[in-house]
Amino acid sequence: MPSLLEALERKYFSECEFENAHEPELHKRADLPNDFTVTKCGGRMEFSIFIPRLSPLTSVPALLVLNDCDIDSAGDFESIQEKCQRVRELDLAQNKLSDWQEVFNILKHMPRIEFLNLSKNQLGSPLRSLAEAPVINLKSLVLNGTYLDWQCVDALLQNLPVLQELHLSLNNYTNVLIDAEEAERRLQEDGEAGQCDCPKEKRRITKAHPALKTLHFTGNPIEHWQEICRLGRLFPNLEALVLADCPIRSLQAEESRDCDSHNLKLLNLSSAQLNCWSAIDELAKFQQLQNLRVKHWPLWENLECTEHERRQLLIARLPNVEMLNGGGKIGTDERIDAERAFVRHYMDKPEAERPARYKELLQVHGKLDPLVDVSLKPDKRVKVIFNYGELRESRFVDIYLTVNDLKAKLEKLVNLPPNKMRLFYLDQDYKEFGPEEMRFPNKKLYSYNIQSGDEIIIDAKK
Repeated sequence: MPSLLEALERKYFSECEFENAHEPELHKRADLPNDFTVTKCGGRMEFSIFIPRLSPLTSVPALLVLNDCDIDSAGDFESIQEKCQRVRELDLAQNKLSDWQEVFNILKHMPRIEFLNLSKNQLGSPLRSLAEAPVINLKSLVLNGTYLDWQCVDALLQNLPVLQELHLSLNNYTNVLIDAEEAERRLQEDGEAGQCDCPKEKRRITKAHPALKTLHFTGNPIEHWQEICRLGRLFPNLEALVLADCPIRSLQAEESRDCDSHNLKLLNLSSAQLNCWSAIDELAKFQQLQNLRVKHWPLWENLECTEHERRQLLIARLPNVEMLNGGGKIGTDERIDAERAFVRHYMDKPEAERPARYKELLQVHGKLDPLVDVSLKPDKRVKVIFNYGELRESRFVDIYLTVNDLKAKLEKLVNLPPNKMRLFYLDQDYKEFGPEEMRFPNKKLYSYNIQSGDEIIIDAKK
């Protein structure tokens, strides 16, 4: 299997051929500029523009992508340092790396690197203690699908002091087996019962990592919010947390003080297994939360309301959220409309069914009159005048019929088979424009905006 050095030389250095290397020798003319050449082809002269040869690469680009190259080692470190001096982002996903010491040596010899993707490498083995941890300025690390154990994650965090973004998605985590040092006393005093299936002694107490701002944790089969609270203690300054496709069943913390770090500004809980409004009420306690995604909850499937009405109920319950489910920023008018709709929604409900938010909004907007129920649906049946030769007759017609359906119903009236019949629609308000042939057999009648008093002319095909 190739080393990293061999893979990048194959990609960036083996094809530094000169543009004119394989061209036949061209003849210069003294009356032409140096960039032009001329060849004689039969009875005509052909001019060619001379393209200077490309200078050989001395270093690879700032973004180095070497995914799925079967890389299992680094290669010569001095050559890597010489060729990768400009590299800031390195993508090594889906390779065969298995030795963390080798990974750290790669980082050590790329002094400017800030982003590293190691997804789907074979790095599940424990991380050996580093005799001298290199000074690494890595700010983003992607470890999706590596199945690292938590002891290895902890060792990495201790060696990456400025890491700001971490991806631990699709690693099959069912528990978070590390916790911050300041939680140790609390664990000893109160214990943690019920929501964690692992013995307390298996959890590793470690130092918090205050530099981390963003954590991607998508697709891990964690069900209990208590596990997520440990991540909150481990990363006390976390601002963005992505928990999409995690089957979380409750947002209740075992103790309210266990989740007192509500610094989150972005939270993605799409596809969580949450089925009650109390989960939304818990999210309303996150004072800094501005961007929230809560798509594909079982709760939404059970609600008898439109998507717009559901959005209004959510906006009214979440006073701090500014962006919801990827939509645009919630404006003042939309929020006021949502809050007033929320008051009306619960106004006629029993007292026991009204959430605490109802009383808060009732004080803001007061008791509102119910909206007048105005139906904007078109009439299902309209009275149309049918004309065929000397026949002129008014009949009620179902506007949800197709043109073909109408022809079938008119067969007895005019004694014409549908395939021998042509229909023309005449709008009573626009008679000066003449009739419009109803040429499309599967078109619904309502799409013509037919109203009572309009006419349909029947003609026989010739």
